Amino acid sequence: MANVEIDAPGTTQLLLGNEAIARGALEAGIGFATAYPGTPSSEIMGTLAPIAQKMNIYAEWSINEKVAFEAASAASLSNVRALSSMKANGVNVIADFLVNLQMTGVGKGLVLVVCDDPGGMASSNEQDTRPIAKWL
Repeated sequence: MANVEIDAPGTTQLLLGNEAIARGALEAGIGFATAYPGTPSSEIMGTLAPIAQKMNIYAEWSINEKVAFEAASAASLSNVRALSSMKANGVNVIADFLVNLQMTGVGKGLVLVVCDDPGGMASSNEQDTRPIAKWL
């Protein structure tokens, strides 16, 4: 596992994609991270969880995608930068909440990381979630 919590501005770090997402979240100042485990997105929380206490962030594996995203949204509405990650099928689970969140808005910042699985290598089906960004 990479040392994503390293504080070395101007240096080059070799990271896997999900580790880079975790690092970007740390650099953006997140204080709250949630996820529901599922390949190909599991490594994001797998990278954040072990360093959460050291980096002064709250990190949790949630019981499902909806709980994860609603908790991250609540953190954002409480002015804490938040991230929630899941695989593509999880967007189907959060869809009802997601389409209504646009009317409420978010507070400090909220990032939803959705990891699609082109070719269905690790998921039960192939799904392209890019059009969902147009909802918001």
